[in-house]
Amino acid sequence: MRNRPVEEGQRWLRQAQEDLRWSRHLAEQGAYHLACFLSQQVAEKAVRGFLYAQGEDFIVSHSVERLCAAATFYEPEFRARGRSWTILDTYYISTRYPDGLPDGIPADIYTQQAAESAVDLAAEVVDLVARLVTGANRSS
Repeated sequence: MRNRPVEEGQRWLRQAQEDLRWSRHLAEQGAYHLACFLSQQVAEKAVRGFLYAQGEDFIVSHSVERLCAAATFYEPEFRARGRSWTILDTYYISTRYPDGLPDGIPADIYTQQAAESAVDLAAEVVDLVARLVTGANRSS
């Protein structure tokens, strides 16, 4: 039996919040490529949570950009804010696989600045979704 839409959305949001905590930790510990990847996952889960809370039940995309476009149907704020979050989509593959980059490996390419920026963007997504789904700010 599936949860009610808002409960399912909150469940996905809670996982995004937990992953955000670990994304910050990875960035602090120097695992910059993993912090970037996990930040993309955080944003994806948060927006999915928002969509589930709206009653969506079949969400296919892993793209933050596409998920935000779908979320715009329910909340216009996703259109403008989502534009800055789409950079997170570039971390979905290139942060994990050497063949996602022209040379080197992800562990050698990603920087502290990239990781911190990715974590900050993911936190923005979580904050918006938390405000919309639970009426609270949850990334802190």
